[in-house]
This record gives sequence, C-alpha cells and structure tokens, in this order.
Amino acid sequence: MSEWRVVKLELARTEAFPSGSPGRSYLIRLPLDENGLIDELARAFEPHRATVRRFWANEPDQSGYIIKVPNGWAFSYAVAEDDDEPIFHLEDHPIRDGEYLTLTEPDGTRLPFRVVSMASA
Repeated sequence: MSEWRVVKLELARTEAFPSGSPGRSYLIRLPLDENGLIDELARAFEPHRATVRRFWANEPDQSGYIIKVPNGWAFSYAVAEDDDEPIFHLEDHPIRDGEYLTLTEPDGTRLPFRVVSMASA
C-alpha cells in the first residue's frame, strides 16, 4: 500500500557549497510504496497531486509537476521539455530520510540533494 508523502530535498555538498545549501531546495509530493519507491499507479490515477516546488536563493520560486519521462522521472514547470529536470535513477532508487538523489538542471548540470524531511501529505 502506498502513501502520499511530502519530501524536502536540500542541496548536498558540492564544490561551490562545501556544506550544502538549504537555500537551494525542493518540496515534492509523491505516492511512495513501503520500499520508498514511487507508486506509478497511484501517481497515474491522480497526476495533479504529484507536485514539485523549487526554492532557489535569488530566483523566483517555481511550481510544477513530477512527470514520467521515457528514461524515468522529471520535474516539469511548463509545457514542453526545455525546463524539465530529470531525476537520476528515481525509478529504482528509494526516497528515505537521509538518502541522496541526483537532479539534472535544464543546462545539464547534475547536483546532489539530500532528503532532509518527510511527512504524510
């Protein structure tokens, strides 16, 4: 059985941010199964609930959806693919407190993010 969860991701350690950066974060809402994987059927049944909000220092916040793409999952803020942010191996990588995810920015830059909190949605 899956449960809709709200997950906060913060930028993990990078060369530019050796201590990470809470000023660069995402708040995502997804249905997760007991293994921490996305429940594709629950998301397909209510795709409007699978949302993302991007908080980036010195930039306007962005809101969008978590979408299924040919090679996995991505954050999308507008129609078309120009702004999509693929999530590396999310199709088989569990989302759990303290785990790391790699996101690919629209310019191709890959950045590590850490799951810092999870709550029921």
